[in-house]
Amino acid sequence: MKVDKNTLKKIAHLARLEINEENEESMLESLSDILTWVEKLNEINTDGVEPLTNMSLESNMLREDEVKGHLDHEKALKNAPASDSNYIKVPKIKD
Repeated sequence: MKVDKNTLKKIAHLARLEINEENEESMLESLSDILTWVEKLNEINTDGVEPLTNMSLESNMLREDEVKGHLDHEKALKNAPASDSNYIKVPKIKD
């Protein structure tokens, strides 16, 4: 599968990656190679193969949920690095 520059730029934007123009050609080639390899998977006969949700046969040992004490409002605000009267202040996340 061939990937064009516009598609690469869309993928980079969605992944929050910065790709400079000198690396653009190598990224296009690498991405095209990866997608070509993935397309080969469509050629494999998977009839009768059960889908996997996990590659490991191990199972998680989970504990029962227990109700315990909670952190009250005043203690949470007291331990926060920045707060106002009712809320913990956090830095704004930029797009």
